[in-house]
Amino acid sequence: MTFREEAGPILNGLPSSLTDIDPEETSEWLASLDQVIDEGGRKRARYLMLRLLERARESQIGVPSLTATDYVNTIDQEQEPWFPGDEEVERQYRRWIRWNAAVMVHRAQRPGVSVGGHISTYASAATLYEVGMNHFFRGLDHPGGGDQIFYQGHASPGMYARSFLEGHLGETDLDGFRQEKSHIVDGKIRALSSYPHPRMMPDYWQFPTVSMGIGPMNAIYQAQFNKYLHNRGIKDTAEQRVWAFLGDGEMDEPESRGLLQLAANEELDNLTFVVNCNLQRLDGPVRGNGKIIQELEAFFRGAGWNVVKVIWGRGWDPLLAADRDHALRHIMNTTTDGDYQTFRANDGAYVREEFFGRDPRTRKMVEGLTDDQIWHDLQRGGHDYRKVFAGYQAAVNHTGQPTVVLAHTIKGYGLGKGFAGRNATHQMKKMSVEDLKGFRDQLRLPITDAQIDENPYQPPYFHPGENDSTLEYMLERRRALGGSIPQRRSKYTQVSLPGDEAYTQVRKGSGKQTIATTMAFVRLLKDLMRDKEFGKRIVPIIPDEARTFGMDSFFPTLKIYNPHGQNYTPVDHDLMLSYRESVSGQILHAGINEAGSVAAFTAAGSSYSTHGEPMIPIYVFYSMFGFQRTGDSIWAAADQLSRGFLIGATAGRTTLTGEGTQHADGHSPLLASTNPGVITYDPAYGYEIAHIMRDGLERMYGEDPENVIYYVTVYNEPYVQPKEPENLDREGVVRGLYLLEKADTAGWTHTPARAQLLASGVGVPWALEAQRLLADHWGVAADVWSVTSWGELRRDGLSCDEDAFLHPENEVRVPYVTQKLADAEGPVLATSDYMRAVPDQIAQYVPGEFHSLGTDGFGFADTRPAARRFFHVDGPSLAVRTLQVLAARGEVAPDLATKAAEKYDLLDVRAGTSGNEGGDS
Repeated sequence: MTFREEAGPILNGLPSSLTDIDPEETSEWLASLDQVIDEGGRKRARYLMLRLLERARESQIGVPSLTATDYVNTIDQEQEPWFPGDEEVERQYRRWIRWNAAVMVHRAQRPGVSVGGHISTYASAATLYEVGMNHFFRGLDHPGGGDQIFYQGHASPGMYARSFLEGHLGETDLDGFRQEKSHIVDGKIRALSSYPHPRMMPDYWQFPTVSMGIGPMNAIYQAQFNKYLHNRGIKDTAEQRVWAFLGDGEMDEPESRGLLQLAANEELDNLTFVVNCNLQRLDGPVRGNGKIIQELEAFFRGAGWNVVKVIWGRGWDPLLAADRDHALRHIMNTTTDGDYQTFRANDGAYVREEFFGRDPRTRKMVEGLTDDQIWHDLQRGGHDYRKVFAGYQAAVNHTGQPTVVLAHTIKGYGLGKGFAGRNATHQMKKMSVEDLKGFRDQLRLPITDAQIDENPYQPPYFHPGENDSTLEYMLERRRALGGSIPQRRSKYTQVSLPGDEAYTQVRKGSGKQTIATTMAFVRLLKDLMRDKEFGKRIVPIIPDEARTFGMDSFFPTLKIYNPHGQNYTPVDHDLMLSYRESVSGQILHAGINEAGSVAAFTAAGSSYSTHGEPMIPIYVFYSMFGFQRTGDSIWAAADQLSRGFLIGATAGRTTLTGEGTQHADGHSPLLASTNPGVITYDPAYGYEIAHIMRDGLERMYGEDPENVIYYVTVYNEPYVQPKEPENLDREGVVRGLYLLEKADTAGWTHTPARAQLLASGVGVPWALEAQRLLADHWGVAADVWSVTSWGELRRDGLSCDEDAFLHPENEVRVPYVTQKLADAEGPVLATSDYMRAVPDQIAQYVPGEFHSLGTDGFGFADTRPAARRFFHVDGPSLAVRTLQVLAARGEVAPDLATKAAEKYDLLDVRAGTSGNEGGDS
C-alpha cells in the first residue's frame, strides 16, 4: 500500500473531491509554505494560514472551519492525572467479564435456541465501561444521588457479565439471554433482555437505548431535567452526572446530533457523551474515505461542546515525543479510517510496511520494535486504562460545557483475527473452537481445552469464587461509588392527588360561551396547578405553539424555564401576558422541537424512578406532530416506563381549518393504539376530560401506580361545553362509551325505526345534529353515544377474547361495548374526525349491524363545514347513511335516503353546515 495523494486532502475528517488541475502551481504554493515554516517558524506560518482562510471566506470560497485538531490525544502524557486504581487487578477481572460476555452470546446460539446477540461491540468498549465502573459511575446509594448512564444497546452482554461476577445474576440467568418467555427454570422465568429494556427488566435497566439516536437525545434532556429539578428546588442534583455511551455509526442518526446545541446553550456540564469510535457501523466503515473522529470533533466543537480525544495508547507516547518533524502526526492525520480498519485486520509486519513505511522518518522510528511489539504495544487509546481515565477525569472536571469523549477502539478487539476490525464482525454471533481457545489464551483464563471441546456450543462461564481477592477489589470499588449498577428503582414518596374541587369548574360547562376542548383542558390544568403540593409537580411541556393552545397565560405566573434567567427586556414587557423566563421557571418550552419535547417528557415522566421524585409531565402539541413524527420516541418513553399526559391539540382532520394536509390529523388514535403502554382518549366535552384526567392521575400516581401514558386529543373548534349530566355514567366515560342522549319519542304517533349513533370528539355534535335531522325530517329515532375511547373498548374486547381462548373453563367475559349495546335497538353507525379504521376497531364487538363513516384520504385547507361535507362525516351525511342502512333492512321506505340526499344537497361541499368558524389555527 502506498500513500494515495490523488485521493485529495482530508478537511476536518471529510475527503475533498477536488482534483488538482495544476500540480506545478500546487507544488509552488506548498514550497512557499515550507519556506515560511523554515524561515519564520510555525507561529508565523499559522498566522498566514489564518489570514488566507479569512480572505477565502471574504471571497466566498467554501472552506471548512478549523474546528479539528491533530489526530492525537487531547491530553498529553505530561498532563495525565495519576491513576488511582490497581491497573493489573482491574485488567484481570475485565478479562473475566469479556470472556463471560462473549460466551453468553455464543451459548445463545446453541442448537434449538439460536437467538442471536452481539459479541463485538462490548469487546471494543470493555475498557470504556470498566474505567467508569471502577472510578466514575456513582450508584443509587451514593450520597449525591447517583449518576444516570445510557448504556450502548449492543454492549448489554458486558453489563450482564459484570452483574454475574457481582452476584446479581447467575449462570441460569445468562443462559436465558434473549429468551424472555421460554427460559423457565424451577417454574420461574430466568431470562435477560436482548438490549437495555426497562419494561422487560424493570429492576435492572433504567434507559432503553438501542433505537439509535434516541439515546443521545434523551441523555441531553435527562441532563437538562436534572438541572431543572435543582433550579426549581425540588431536588439537589448538583453531584449527579449523565453519561451516554454511543457508537460512531450511531452518530449519523439525525437525532444523535440534532440537539447538541441545547446542551451547549444550557451549559450542561453534568453531561458526558462517550463515543466508541471503532470506525465501524453494522455493515462496514463509518467513514472509509474520511475520519469520523475528526468529523465528530469538528461537529461537537462547532456546537459548543468540550471535546476530549482518546486516540492512542501509551505505547505511542515515546514515538510522538520523538516526532520532531511531525512526520508521524502527518501520517496519522492523513490515514483514512478505511485503512486504519485494514491495519487492524492484518499483523505487525503489515502495519510496519503500510503505515510507518509511508515516510522514511517514521519507518526509522520503529526499527527497534519487533513486528509483535508493533502489533501488541501500539494500541488504540480506547483500550488503555490510563488514557481513558485521563479523558473521563477531564470531562468531570470541566465546567460550563458538556463534554464528549471520542475514544478510538477496535470492534471485536481481542476476539481473534476472524472478528477484530472485520466488516462482518457486528453480525458474528458465535466463535469457532479455535477462536474460543485463542480468546481464552489471550485472557489467561484457567479453562482447559477439554472443557471447551466437551461442548463447543456451551463453553464454561468463568467465576473465580466468592472469596477471591480480585473479585473483592471489584466489589469494593462499587461499594465506594454507591452500589451496583445497572439498577432501577421505583420507590418514591406518595403524592397527594387533587380532590373534587380541582375538577368542579370544568364540570360545570361553559354556560352560553363557546369554547374548544383545548381551552376546557387548559382551564382544568390551571385548577390542578393551584394545589400547592401537587401543582409544583406538574411539568408543562410546550413546543413553540403556546398561544395556539391558549397557554400563554401561564407565562407570567409559572414562567418558562431558562437556566440563565431572562437577561433582556421582552418586547411585550408591558403586557399582562408578557413572555417571562426564569431560572426557576416551571414550563419547559422546547421551541420548534417535537423530538426534544418528547425527550423532556420522558425525563420528567420517569423522574419517580431516576430521582424518587414523581413529576407529572403534560406535553401539549399539534396532534399531527405527535405519534406520526415522534412515534419512536414515544415508544421509547413507554419502554422507559414513563408516566404522564400527551395532549394531542388541534386534533382532527377537518377541525384545523386552513392549515392543509400536513396539519390534518386523521389517524393519531390509530397510531397510538399500536403502543401497548399508551391509553388513548378522544373526548367531546370538558367534563369528560375532567374524569379522564382524574382517572389518569389515579392510575399513574395513585396507591397502585401503573406504567402507562395517557394520550388525550383536544380540538380547537369552539362550541358550548355542556354541564355534566346529573346521572352521568362515569364508568362509561373512563372505559370508553356511555349513552349521551336517548331519542325522545314522547308524543310521536308512530313507532319509529331506530338507530344507534356512536361518535367521539368533535364528531359528537354532528351525531346530535343527525339525531335532530332524523327525528324532525324523517321520523327516525336515534340514540347518541359518546365514545371517549375506541382503543380502550377494543383492548377490552381483545382481553375477553384471550380469556375465552386460553381459559375456556372460566365464565365467558363479555366485552364492555357488547354489554352496553346489547339492548340497543337498530343498526350502529359510528363517526369521528378520523379515518374509518379508528371506529372500526370495535366493529367485531358490536352486537348487530355496524357501519362507519370517516375522513379517509388526505386533508386539505378549507372551511370546517366544507371539509366535513367532502368527507361525508357531517350531520346530514350521517343522517343519510343511517336512512340507507335502515332502508336496506326494510325499516324505512326505500326512497327516503335519496330524498334526504337531495334535501341536504349531499354532493355539494358548499352546502355543508356542520361546524362553526373561530378557533385559532
